[in-house]
Amino acid sequence: MARLSTMLLLQAPSSHDLAPLSWVGFIFRIHFLCLSSLWHVTLPRKAVQPASKAKRFCKAYAKVLRRVILGLLGLAYLCYFIAACWLNFQRALALVVMTAVVVFFICWNLFKKHCGAKVLLLLIWDFLCRLLWVALLGGLITWLALDTAKNPEQLISLAGFCFLVLFLFACSKHHSAVSWRAVFWGLGLEFIFGLFILRTTPGIQAFQWLGDQVQFFLGYTTAGSSFVFGNTLIEEVFAFQTLPIVVFFSCVMSILYYLGIMQWLIVKISWILQVSMGTTSTETLSVAGNIFVGQTEAPLLIRPYLADMTHSEIHTVMTGGFSTIAGSVMGAYISFGIDAASLIAASVMAAPCALAMSKLVYPEVEESKFKGKASIRLARGEEQNILEAASNGAAASVGLVANIAANLIAFLAALEFINAALRWFGEMVDIEGLSFQVICSYVLMPVAFLMGADWADAPLVAELLGMKIFLNEFVAYQQLATYKKNRLSGLEEWDRSRKQWISVRAESITTFALCGFANFSSIGIMLGGLASMAPQRKGDLASIVLRALLTGACVSMLNACLAGKSLPTARGSMLDNGTLSFTGAWAGLAESMQCLTQCCGHYNHTTCEGTT
Repeated sequence: MARLSTMLLLQAPSSHDLAPLSWVGFIFRIHFLCLSSLWHVTLPRKAVQPASKAKRFCKAYAKVLRRVILGLLGLAYLCYFIAACWLNFQRALALVVMTAVVVFFICWNLFKKHCGAKVLLLLIWDFLCRLLWVALLGGLITWLALDTAKNPEQLISLAGFCFLVLFLFACSKHHSAVSWRAVFWGLGLEFIFGLFILRTTPGIQAFQWLGDQVQFFLGYTTAGSSFVFGNTLIEEVFAFQTLPIVVFFSCVMSILYYLGIMQWLIVKISWILQVSMGTTSTETLSVAGNIFVGQTEAPLLIRPYLADMTHSEIHTVMTGGFSTIAGSVMGAYISFGIDAASLIAASVMAAPCALAMSKLVYPEVEESKFKGKASIRLARGEEQNILEAASNGAAASVGLVANIAANLIAFLAALEFINAALRWFGEMVDIEGLSFQVICSYVLMPVAFLMGADWADAPLVAELLGMKIFLNEFVAYQQLATYKKNRLSGLEEWDRSRKQWISVRAESITTFALCGFANFSSIGIMLGGLASMAPQRKGDLASIVLRALLTGACVSMLNACLAGKSLPTARGSMLDNGTLSFTGAWAGLAESMQCLTQCCGHYNHTTCEGTT
C-alpha cells in the first residue's frame, strides 16, 4: 500500500494544472493501479490456500495417512505374494523365505513395543534357552553317533575340530575367565548353520540357489566392462575379466548402505548372535558386518565406540575381520570358478565361530561400557541421493582394484623368486624340486588331513593353506581354481610325480579353509585401518593383532573341519571283471552307474572319486 501511495503522489497533477483531461487520466491511472495491486495480492493467496489446507490436513492426520499408505502397500504385496505362490510355489520359495524373515522381525518389534522387553526376557527367554540347550545338545550327540556310524572316515574331521578348539584354549590369554556360554553357543550355531547348509536338502537348495543368483547377478558386469575394454580383453585377460566385478559389487553395496538395507540386515544378524551368546552390541555388530564387508569397512559401523572398547572386544573385532572375506573380493573368487554357495556358507558360518573362538582366546576380564546395551546407532551414508551413492561406491573401489592388482603382481613375482632361490639351494645338496609349496605341504599336511582331505590330496591342500597364510588368499584361490579346471577338463590325475587336481570333497574343504583374510600381509591393513579410527589405541592394537590373526586362521580351519564332517565321502574302484564296486555314500548304486566304466578307465586307470 505504501508503494501504491507513493506512485499516486508522483503521478498526481499539480495544483496549477486544471485541465480536465489531466485529472481524468489521473483517476484512470488510480483505478488501474488499484486493480493491478489487488490482482497481485489476492491471486497468490487464493492459489496457495488449497496447498496450505492440504499441508495442514497431512500434518494433522500424518499417522492415519501413513497407516493407510502402508496398509495399501501391504495389501498389494499380499496379493502379489499369493499370486506368485499360486502360480508356481517352487519358483516363489525364495520369496516365501524372505517374507517370513521380514514378518518375524516385524512381529518381534511389535511384541517388544507392546509387551516390553523385560517381560519377554523374564517370562520366555530363560525357559527357551534351557529348552534349546537340551534340544541342541541331545540332537547333536544323536546326529554325530548316527552319522559317524555310517561314515567312520568323517571322525577324522571331528577329531581335527576338537584339536583346533583345544589348541586355541591352550593359547587363551585368561584360561579361568573363559565365557563357556559364548563358546558353546557360538560353536552350536556354527554346527546348526553348517548342517543346514551342507546336509539338509532345503539348505543345499537354498544356498545353491543363492550362489547361482550371485553368479547371475555378477554377470551383469560384462555389459559395462565389454563396453569399456571390448569383448576380447574381458574374455582373455585376467585383469579385465575379474577386477571389474569388484567395481560393480562395490557400487551395489554402496547403494544398499544408502537405502539402509545392509544396516537393517546386519542389525538383525547381530541381534541373534548377541542374545544367544551374551556378547556386547559393539563387537557383535562388527563381526556381523564382516559377513558382507571387509576387515576395515566393518569397524566403521562402530567407529565412535572403538576408543572405549575393552581389549577383548577389540580382539573380537580383529578376529571377525581375519575370519571372513569381503563381498567385493568374493565376487572375484566366484569369477575364478570357486563354488559360490561354499563361499557364502563359509562367510555365514564364520560369524558365530569367530565370536566363540575370540572369547575363548581372549576372554573378557574388564568391565565393558556396552554390556547390556540393547543396540547402538548405525550411521547412514552421507550421500544425497542414490546416484551419488552408486558413483561413490564405484569410485571407492578403484583403490581396492589397484591394491588387488598390485598384490597379485608382487606376491606372484615374490613367490617365483622364492621358489627359484629354494631350487638353487636344494640343488646344492641334490634335492630336486624344492619350493615354497613343497615346504608348506610337509609342514601343514597333518592339518590338511585333520580337516578331512584324503592323504593323497593333503599335500596340495597344505600348499594352498601355506599360500593363504604366508602370501594371501587371492593367490591361493587362483591356484585352487587351476586345480578345479584341470579336473573338469579331464586331465590325468598324476603327471609323473605331480598331482594335477584334487577331489571334489577336497575342493570344498579347501574353499572353506581359505575363506578369510588371516594372512601376514593383512596385519598392516588391519592395524592401519583401526589405528586411523582410534589413534589413541595404537599400542593396544599392536599387542593384540597377532593373537587375533592366529584365531582368525583357526576359525577358517574349523569351518573346513565342519565341512569335512558334513560332506559325505564316496569312493569307487574298478574290479577285474569290469564291474564297478562302490563304498560309502554310493554303496548299492553299482548297477545304475555302469556308465562310469569308461570314466574309471580314464582317471588314473584304477579308481575314480566323487561326492554326492
